[in-house]
Amino acid sequence: MIVGARAIRGATVLAAAVLLAACGNSNSGSSSGGGGGSSSELTGTGEITFATGKDTSGNMQKLVDKWNSDHADQKVRIVELPESADGQRQQMVQNAQVKSDAYTILNLDVVWTAEFAANKWVVELPQSEFPDLDSAFLKPAVDTAKYRDKLYAVPVYSDGGLLYYRKDLLDAAGVTEAPKTLNDMITDCAKVKATPQGANVGCYAGQFEKYEGLTVNFAEAVQSAGGSIVDESGKPTVNSAQAKAGLEALVNGFKTGAIPQKAITYKEEEGRRAFQAGELLFHRQWPYQWAKANATDGSSQVAGKFNVAPLPGATGTGSSTLGGHNFAISAFAKNKKTALDFIKYFTSEESEKSNLLATSQAPTRTALYEDQALIKEFPYLPTLKASILSAKPRPKAVKYGDVTAAIQENAYAALTGTKTPDQALSDLQKKLEELTSS
Repeated sequence: MIVGARAIRGATVLAAAVLLAACGNSNSGSSSGGGGGSSSELTGTGEITFATGKDTSGNMQKLVDKWNSDHADQKVRIVELPESADGQRQQMVQNAQVKSDAYTILNLDVVWTAEFAANKWVVELPQSEFPDLDSAFLKPAVDTAKYRDKLYAVPVYSDGGLLYYRKDLLDAAGVTEAPKTLNDMITDCAKVKATPQGANVGCYAGQFEKYEGLTVNFAEAVQSAGGSIVDESGKPTVNSAQAKAGLEALVNGFKTGAIPQKAITYKEEEGRRAFQAGELLFHRQWPYQWAKANATDGSSQVAGKFNVAPLPGATGTGSSTLGGHNFAISAFAKNKKTALDFIKYFTSEESEKSNLLATSQAPTRTALYEDQALIKEFPYLPTLKASILSAKPRPKAVKYGDVTAAIQENAYAALTGTKTPDQALSDLQKKLEELTSS
């Protein structure tokens, strides 16, 4: 059973340039600077839209409301996209392919930046507009906002995978610290299951539904076992003994029941609800779960009973997949100057602190990880910062949708028993070689 996994969160850097043919788009003819992708087009002020996943905390709307109260002639309207990352990407791509100006600012998963930049669906941003980017932001987060060393987005949320664990149940079983390895976790599960309090609690879950979260969880499993999906040059390396060990850990988790069978349907929210209902001892999740699981409004049965730790690996601390979101400006939108100013506002230290306090999401500004008052309120911040700084990015792919689909298809087949781990990794290796040779 594994904790590596969504993304989430190894020996070889999971970073690749799958440089497939880019589908360049020309100027859309927008009256206020649409089309193209050039930073010289950041003109036009007025109302804009902000395309994003569901605002589950309400704080995004709160920040937008504050902006709107100060900018009556440049109001921002949130356009909520589907809850799943795959659904969000699909709608953004469809919007870009028809050169629609319906979306002004795009809340991109960090792994989409290369695809959107290469296809000229978003505009290049002058780094001079963000003079403290290299000094005040987490470097891994900034790297995700660039394509071919040019800035196409600004990192607003980062993410690293964390192991949430029921401290009260471990204490009752005489376990004094969080597991550092996968074997430790299995041993701890057995001890907890032997207690009255933990007899009916599932051992572990992550994100295993067939969507982007599975790509993250699979990558973390492989990395935490010392393997990689691609090497630094972009060459596929997934058909290895180390990758097999990582995948087999997940497969065996389902076979033995250490991972509950229903976890094959878990995305972030399904797993979060299970953890909050007291159904899981260990849960691989992003930092946003901290605030929700600690809610005292009756929605969580584990408030004050859990803690977080680094993801465990085969022989020690595991490897998270780098997550997070970047704000970019659509190449086909009007009023790009307003969009630029809104991104500056949303990524200010004040706004990022507000978001951390409201949602427990990972900020991208380093100063917030060193604020002692924040650390007192969010004691996981040092662990989270270490997770992010050591996290591995998913492949930087111009056609990332094809890459992640191949990963999901084969990982899911192994987890559900329709392919052996050997066959799944062999098929994935061949498909990735096909994609990277284009």
